[in-house]
Amino acid sequence: MNLGRTEDRPTAAPRPGAALAALAAAQFTVMLATSIVNVALPQIRDGVGLSDEGVTWVVNAYSLAFGALLLPGGRAGDLLGRRRVLVAGLGLFAGASLAAALASSPGMLITARTAQGLGAAAIAPAALALTVDLFPPGPARGRALGVWGAVSGAGGAAGVLLGGILTQAWGWPWIFHAVALGTVLVLLAVAALVPRGGGRAAGRFDVPGTVTVTLALTCLVWALTSARGAGWTDPGVLGALLAALVLFAAFVGTERRRPDALVPPRLFATGRLAGGNLLMALLGSVWIALFFFLPLYQQQVLGMSALATGAGQLPFAAANMLGALAAPRLARRTGGTVTLTAALLCEAAGLLWLSRVDSGGSYAVDVLGPIVLAGLGLGVAFVQLTALCVDGVPGPDAGLAGGLVNTTRQIGGVIGLACLATLAGSVTARVSGHASAPEALTAGYRAAFAVSAAILTVTALLAPLLTRPGRRTSGADAAGAPARTSHPPHGPGATAPPRRCQDPDRAPAT
Repeated sequence: MNLGRTEDRPTAAPRPGAALAALAAAQFTVMLATSIVNVALPQIRDGVGLSDEGVTWVVNAYSLAFGALLLPGGRAGDLLGRRRVLVAGLGLFAGASLAAALASSPGMLITARTAQGLGAAAIAPAALALTVDLFPPGPARGRALGVWGAVSGAGGAAGVLLGGILTQAWGWPWIFHAVALGTVLVLLAVAALVPRGGGRAAGRFDVPGTVTVTLALTCLVWALTSARGAGWTDPGVLGALLAALVLFAAFVGTERRRPDALVPPRLFATGRLAGGNLLMALLGSVWIALFFFLPLYQQQVLGMSALATGAGQLPFAAANMLGALAAPRLARRTGGTVTLTAALLCEAAGLLWLSRVDSGGSYAVDVLGPIVLAGLGLGVAFVQLTALCVDGVPGPDAGLAGGLVNTTRQIGGVIGLACLATLAGSVTARVSGHASAPEALTAGYRAAFAVSAAILTVTALLAPLLTRPGRRTSGADAAGAPARTSHPPHGPGATAPPRRCQDPDRAPAT
């Protein structure tokens, strides 16, 4: 399908702040839906008649579709128009959320959650690319990505809180009713406030590459999510992992020969996208696991209610938002790499502190301090890594870059959660014979938090090596830190510095 190079009749953004608010709300909605079901799973299980194994697919179906389709979703935005794909994704997301609220059978609920994931895979990369389009490289883009990071972290924490409130007050269907209503409001805001993009990328949609990588990611995510319950030696899990390996190899071989590859090599020739995405995968492996283990510890060990557990996430959300909003200013003062490394170490310190939780502890003593420290580090690190992953990427590929950074975070999270859940479960099983149930569970959670801290420490050590400047096409270092460039020559025969291009899709290479 040859889509060619077409124009979307660009319109100016007289109110970029209002447009950013609408795009940030779209990202908030996606992150909210990721975590809002966590505290309501027992009620959902009883409400639609799910088995203990089947209830995990309320979470897995969303994660599977979301993670597997982010790359095609991002490329679709580049080729078809990001605003158009964003609006379509929001419409699908709202309809799927309403269907989930009305579900009366396991099959209907799982199908609706899968459709939610498909909508999210269209929303997240398109919204990020439109944000990059709105703000030129430099402090303005850094501030915009700070807002983006703040709402991303707040969405995950708010999901736990809102899920607890709605489930306790009106029942589990209202978590999906609320998401549906909120998505409709976001869709109206996007339609009214977000301008059309400047142009669409030239080329064909890479159907073979899209099918291959989607199947590979589907097999990988399915294997990892199933391994938590079936075990790593289960034939189905091993078969899916082997299929994923074969499909990824086929994808790499196919992409090398295609002129319009889904993930073109040019994407990695500018900026620091490859290193940034690897670091984002490592951060994601810890981030998603933190939201999984922390509510379990609060409810199963400390005995907190669903509502109290959700309210307990508020300090984390506040710290996360503060860190994300402060990230651009910190990067301008100390440099992007120093800021990122310090943020990762700050989060690692918070998780190391959490690894000392006690079965007879309390929220104020064992949880509050560590989550504030971890939230600050996560907010800064997420903004810096997002900036690195879109820094220097040509405008027509911004949607694909957004899809790639979301994919690495999501896949990293699935891998990390599968491995850490297996670790926690094995530690709990080993000590359960000579310890009480709360003590055994706490031992498992402590092991998961300790390994998470080690992963982040390694990530911090890798950051200076993987974020060295390469050939750049933007004028900013990460989230608003000025790029280090030499002064232009002066005198006879000197070349004048290039005029700044106001269209981020047409920014000159430097």
